[in-house]
Amino acid sequence: MKLKYPILLLPLILISVFLIATFKKNSIFNPWGNKMTLYWFIPDGVRAEPHLFNIYNWASEGKLPNIKKLMDTGSYGYSFPNFPSHTPTNFAALLTGSYPEVNGVVDGPMRSLGKPLDKVAVPGFRSTAKKVAPIWKTLEEEGYKVAMLSIPGSTPPEVNKGTVLRGRWGGWGADFSAINFEQKGNLAQRIKQGRATRLFFFGPQLTEYVDDGSPSGWQNPPTSYSDPYEVKMTGWGTDVYAYVYDNTDDGKENFDKVIFSLDKKTALADLSQGEWGDWSPIVLKWKTEDKTTDVPTFFKPTVIKLGEDKFFRFRFLYNNINKYIAFPEEAADKMIASAGPMVDFVDNFPAQLIYYPEDKNTFIDEMDMSFEWHKKAVGALVDNFSPDIVIHDIYSPNQMLTSKWWMGYIDPQSTNYNNISDEEREILWEEVKDMYIKLDAIVGEILKNSDKNTYIVFSSDHGAVPLNRSVNLNNLFAQKGWLKFKIDSNTGEPIIDWKNTKVIYLKMAHVYINPGGLDGNYIRASGPDYEKLRNEVISTLRELQDENGVQPVVDIVKWEDAKNFLRLDQERTGDLVIANSPGYGWNEEMSKDLRIFSEPNVSGYKQAIYAEEVPGMWTPFIISGPGVKKNFYIGDKPFPLIDQYPTIMKALKVESPEFVQGKSLPIFENGR
Repeated sequence: MKLKYPILLLPLILISVFLIATFKKNSIFNPWGNKMTLYWFIPDGVRAEPHLFNIYNWASEGKLPNIKKLMDTGSYGYSFPNFPSHTPTNFAALLTGSYPEVNGVVDGPMRSLGKPLDKVAVPGFRSTAKKVAPIWKTLEEEGYKVAMLSIPGSTPPEVNKGTVLRGRWGGWGADFSAINFEQKGNLAQRIKQGRATRLFFFGPQLTEYVDDGSPSGWQNPPTSYSDPYEVKMTGWGTDVYAYVYDNTDDGKENFDKVIFSLDKKTALADLSQGEWGDWSPIVLKWKTEDKTTDVPTFFKPTVIKLGEDKFFRFRFLYNNINKYIAFPEEAADKMIASAGPMVDFVDNFPAQLIYYPEDKNTFIDEMDMSFEWHKKAVGALVDNFSPDIVIHDIYSPNQMLTSKWWMGYIDPQSTNYNNISDEEREILWEEVKDMYIKLDAIVGEILKNSDKNTYIVFSSDHGAVPLNRSVNLNNLFAQKGWLKFKIDSNTGEPIIDWKNTKVIYLKMAHVYINPGGLDGNYIRASGPDYEKLRNEVISTLRELQDENGVQPVVDIVKWEDAKNFLRLDQERTGDLVIANSPGYGWNEEMSKDLRIFSEPNVSGYKQAIYAEEVPGMWTPFIISGPGVKKNFYIGDKPFPLIDQYPTIMKALKVESPEFVQGKSLPIFENGR
């Protein structure tokens, strides 16, 4: 009798095992079927609005078929970023459902009370910058397994059982940015760039200016019809050599070919201008304060430009994923095996591919590589890690819409709009729309890797508008005698005299003021002298206008009012917070000529704009999945980014934390 029930239960157990195995095989996400699932795709800087960038019309016209499928099976509309409309602030809003007054991320390079102003106190892209839990922590506590790819604010990792791959700019692990190598020459270009050669203006070098020399030690070099030269390039602690030669027997000095090698024995690539080499193994060195780590990885060279007088401009891409920026470590090798070495996004910040006409072709090539990698990454994420939740970002859309080559010539609000012909503009539009088509292809991969239980969300953090004029506020403050600095004659970088500086602008929207000087740890000044100086700064900013009489300042908010008026964390704001008019952008850089208004090298931007009334700053929001209204247009009126979080949580039937300030959108069937 004791064996009777186990024997009877055995067939049921076997049937259950068979059904579970079958379901697991046929369902990539959610193999056990015990909860809903989500793929949240948040490409950075995707502009969408009912006028110029009407992607919903493009989809209905058949140009974006996968986005059209999401529209047909879900709800869609527009969202607008919160001030200062910058990536780290907006991602924090999306991923916590709260404003900076709650989540603490008021900017990217944040300063803070009690810390010096000459360095970043709180990096906005770092996970520790947030003062409340992001969505992945909350969902993991609810039993979900989360995978994150290239998400700002996701590193150092905050999950225990999920997957984190290269949280963008989180300051975690061996993260190797691409590097340009250019002829040093007379240093004019280097001085012109100043701090713009460095990641975020204060980090590692993004462009290195190097000398050429006579070749030595090369084995079996090719014939050159002009005296060849070599270039030694050191990137991330490792040397690569270039042998530049003239392959044309035309009686002229015409350098047109470059061999790249690690040891001058084995050629890794033999390239002409505009060509790319294959990925080659390389060992880079990642240096921290206490040690140097050898990191085996890959690099990919290209020749951007070869010119007269031995001019050269090369670029090296370095694989953007390795075990030191992956959690767990083995996730990196799995992704490389499935999708190849990672090209996360095109160019960098500040932009480097904006100085020569040939940079544009390099930009397009590199952007295409990044889209192709992220397209492959969708299936690789799902197959390798079987997550319940995927949150995925690609930065390349932002890079295109804020680069030199497009926005200033396709948006009528740009002062450069009429500087090209209609035929030239049509070519630029085709290039921009091709980028949206590539986004649509990634959405297609998401659809392939989903099932009926998967919520798919397509959104973004901000749009982009034309940048017509840079406003060099620190030059203005120097003219007033409030800021003291000198320029390094070799690099063009400013050296600030903090002790004798009373007023300074620091990214993206903050002015710091102390009549006693700004050296040492930053504290709020007070008293009559402080109020007198602060009021003088306010008056100076309000009176500022360009040669056409246009005033770039839209609003000035005192720190004590920043929470009520801008929803900012007062501890991390300057003494004044300033908003600019669309078309004008605050610039932190300084120059000897103290010029206040200048022509920018890029033609698009998004920072420090009041975005709700500026459609160019709006973004798409589409959600498809169980219980979501089908083919439901939320309307032309945009809603704040923070409303996306509670909407997604409601879809997943997970209660939002108390700190969430957003409201769920009315997109569910039966009033759910």
